[in-house]
Amino acid sequence: MAKFSNPAIEILKARYLLKDPNGNVVESEDQMLERVAKCISQNEKNAERWEKKFLDIMDSLEFLPNSPTLMNAGRNMGLSACYVLSIEDDLAAIFETVKQSALIHKGGGGTGFSFSKLRPKGTIVNSTRGTASGPVSFMQAFDAVTECVKQGGVRRGANLGSLSVSHPDIIEFINCKKDTSKFTNFNISVGMTGKFLDITKNGKKHWLVNPNNHEDRKVTDAGDLFTLICNNMWENGEPGILFLDTINTTNPIPWMGSITVTNPCGEVPLLSSESCNLGSIDVSKFVNAKGEINWEKLVKIVEISTRFLDNIIDVNVFPNVKIARKTQATRKIGLGIMGWADTLLMMKIRYDSEEALELATKLMSLINQTAHETSEELGKEKGFFSANNGILKRRNATLTTIAPTGTLSMLADCSSGIEPVFAKKFTKTVLGNVTLDISKKYQKLEGDYFVTALEIAPEWHVRMQASFQKHVDNAVSKTINLPHEATLQDIKKAVYLAYDLGCKGLTMYRQGTREAPIQITSEGLSECEGDKCLL
Repeated sequence: MAKFSNPAIEILKARYLLKDPNGNVVESEDQMLERVAKCISQNEKNAERWEKKFLDIMDSLEFLPNSPTLMNAGRNMGLSACYVLSIEDDLAAIFETVKQSALIHKGGGGTGFSFSKLRPKGTIVNSTRGTASGPVSFMQAFDAVTECVKQGGVRRGANLGSLSVSHPDIIEFINCKKDTSKFTNFNISVGMTGKFLDITKNGKKHWLVNPNNHEDRKVTDAGDLFTLICNNMWENGEPGILFLDTINTTNPIPWMGSITVTNPCGEVPLLSSESCNLGSIDVSKFVNAKGEINWEKLVKIVEISTRFLDNIIDVNVFPNVKIARKTQATRKIGLGIMGWADTLLMMKIRYDSEEALELATKLMSLINQTAHETSEELGKEKGFFSANNGILKRRNATLTTIAPTGTLSMLADCSSGIEPVFAKKFTKTVLGNVTLDISKKYQKLEGDYFVTALEIAPEWHVRMQASFQKHVDNAVSKTINLPHEATLQDIKKAVYLAYDLGCKGLTMYRQGTREAPIQITSEGLSECEGDKCLL
C-alpha cells in the first residue's frame, strides 16, 4: 500500500480519485494506482507481469506519472500533460485552435502556442480592408476560454505564449503582463537566439519584420529591447526566455520541422500538434542510510518507467486525429526526476557546490543513457518510431525531461523537481485549504550544506540547470530565484550565462515582486502560494 501523507490524501481526494455523479469519492488511493497500472499495461503481451511492475514503482512512490495519467487512466480521457498547437494567420484556424485548447485543458493538459506567425497590429487585412488586431489581442481569447474551463475542470489550465523577438509587436507582448491581473492563465516567453544576444552587447540595431509579408520592417536598438525584457523580468518574473537556436540545434528530428515553443513550464519543446507524456523519479528514495545512492536500483526503475511512459502513447485518448498521428509518429516521452534538493541534503552536499554539479551530471547521464538503451530495446521489440527517417534506431524521439513536479512532489513527499529548498521553515497551502508543513522534514538538519533558494547566488541556479540540461533530451524547468535586492544587471548576467552554458530557456523570479508576495518571516517562509514559488 502506498504511504501517502495526510495532506497528499486530501489532494488526491480533491483532484485525482474517481467520484460519483454527486461528487463523492468512490476510489481509494491504492485503487487509483491499480487503475493506472492496469490501463498502462493493457497492450503488453504479458499484461499481468507489467501491471505488477508498474504498480510496484508507483506504490513505493519512487515513480509517478504526470497528473493527467493519474486522473484519467481507464476513463477514456487524455493522459498527456504537454501539447503544442499551431497558431496560423487565419481567423477560422485561430478559433479552431481555441477550441482544441479547451478540450485539452478539460482533461488536465497544458498547451503552448507561438503567436509569431500572426500579422502585427494595424496591418491591413485584404479580405475585409480592416486592420489586424495583433497577437496580444488573440491571446486574450485563449486566456478567457482557459478561465472558463478552469472553473469546471480538474485542475487549473495552463498556457505558454511565445513571440519571436523579431516580431513587430514584441514590445506590446513583453509588456502584456506588467499588469499581473491580466493573462493570468498564461506564462509568456520571448523566443530569441544567440545572434540577438550578441548584438545586445555592442549597440547594433535589430530588425522587426512582419511575418505576413516579410517586407514591412522597422528597426530598433537591440540593447534597449533586451533591457526591456530583463527589466520586466526584474519587476515580476515575466517574460521568460526561450533560446530557439539551442532548442533546434539539439532537435533529434529536424527533418520534421523547426520548434518555436514549449509546453507551459518550458520543459518540453514540441512541434506543432505534438504531445508528450511525463513522469518523474524521486531520486531521494534511492539514498541509503550511509548517504549513498543505490545506482543499481535506480537503473531498474528507469527501465520500467521508460516502458511505462512509452505505453501511454498506445493507450492514450488524443484530442484529435492530427495530434494522435503526430504523437504516434515521434513517440516523445519525458522521464525526469524530483527530490533533488532532498537528495543533496541526505548526502550532506551543498546545492551551490561543484560536488553537487558533478553529482547532477552523473545522475542525469545515467538516467538518460539507461532510458535511451531501454528505448532501443523497446524499438527492437515493438518497432521504432515511424518519423525516425531510418536514422534513430529507438522507440522514442526523446526520452528525458526535468519537469517542475509541483503536485507530484507533494504526493511523493519530496522536494520539487531540481529546485532547492525554498526556506528552512515554511508551509504551503494548496487547493485553498490543504496545508503542507514542508519544513518538518528539515528541522533537524544543521550544517553549512543546508542552503536555501535565496541564499544561492543566481549563477549557481543557472549552473545547476545547465548541468542537468547536458543529459536531458527535452529541456529543464527551473526557476532562478533571486533575492529582492537583486539588480537588473544580475538578470542580464544570468541570461547570458544560461545561453553560454547551453540552457534551452530561462525563468527568473525576484522575491516579493508579485501582488501577493510570498511571506518571509524571521523563521523563514510562512506561506507559499503562487506560480513562482515551488512550481
